Amino acid sequence: MKRLTAYLARLFVTDAVILFGVLCFLLWLVNCLRSFDVVSVKGQGVMTLALQGLLTLPPLTISFFYVCIGIGLVRALQALQGNRELHIIHTSGGLGSLWKATAIVAGAGVAGVLLLSNFIEPEANRRLNVLSANVAADLVSSTLKPKRFTQVTPGVVMLIGGRGGDGEIQEFFADDRRDPKTRRTYIAKSARVSTDGTNYVLELRDGALQNSEPNGRFTEITFARYDVNVDQFSQPVGQPNMLYQTDSLTLVRDALASGQWSPEVLTALGNRGAEGLRVIGICLLVLALAGFPSGRRARFNVPLEAVVLLIAFGERGFSAYSPLGPSTGALAMIIAGGGTVLIMTRPRKTLPGIAI
Repeated sequence: MKRLTAYLARLFVTDAVILFGVLCFLLWLVNCLRSFDVVSVKGQGVMTLALQGLLTLPPLTISFFYVCIGIGLVRALQALQGNRELHIIHTSGGLGSLWKATAIVAGAGVAGVLLLSNFIEPEANRRLNVLSANVAADLVSSTLKPKRFTQVTPGVVMLIGGRGGDGEIQEFFADDRRDPKTRRTYIAKSARVSTDGTNYVLELRDGALQNSEPNGRFTEITFARYDVNVDQFSQPVGQPNMLYQTDSLTLVRDALASGQWSPEVLTALGNRGAEGLRVIGICLLVLALAGFPSGRRARFNVPLEAVVLLIAFGERGFSAYSPLGPSTGALAMIIAGGGTVLIMTRPRKTLPGIAI
């Protein structure tokens, strides 16, 4: 690797990493503040709060990962143009180093975001579900205060009448309103939390399960004993989706073994792969915007960092509503950025006696 290529790559990566680290720390603090009920209401420690904030971070980091790379790249290119280094690169035959440095940053970014989306995020989702189930089980078995309504998770409220010396709960009540189509109520004379070493189970005795629908239909099932996984009370949307807790390698291996590629699996793999294309697209667009020096004096100086944010916002909206899939916006950025770079670098004809 040439010294110029190494210098430019280090410059591009440094700005992107610093911005990414600062945003990750700020988002972690925001997640901790949003989940502070884990300490104040559910009786957990600060370490549980910090871990929960950390496990909810990967989906957010994936969303702004390519934005950080784009802003870091554009800031570095603006600094090069401000001190005339970019002009020297173009006039002294250093364009090859500029392209290589950008390719190194894009390649590292693609590898990083694919690692996040395909492996780290599913593992974080799995661990977060386990942690939420542990918190819910601890809340029901020991922390839940008698004769006081407590929200276990948004949409689920519990109430107990008392607690026996052996940990048995008297007069258990739970109201589940997470599903807009069905309101489910659990009523039992007694309850107990047990575990098989992997899952927590809430054993309800001598009670009833009531379901009410928006159209007024009401059903009730009485039981002598009813076992329900604590996971069903710990998730904001009910039963967790195992697809989002499984890494892409396992999804592909299971699909090859069964010979069936379900639309849900294909959609999940497509969404995860689109993140790598977004990194390539934003790098090409930023290179087209700020990689070529200009002697024109702009009447209004528009911060290119804001332009990168607007491009990312437009790409997300375009991809979300496009019938062609989640990669539509990323492919559009690649075509627009790559086409502009090719146009800017094409050989130009020279007139006799005039040097351009």
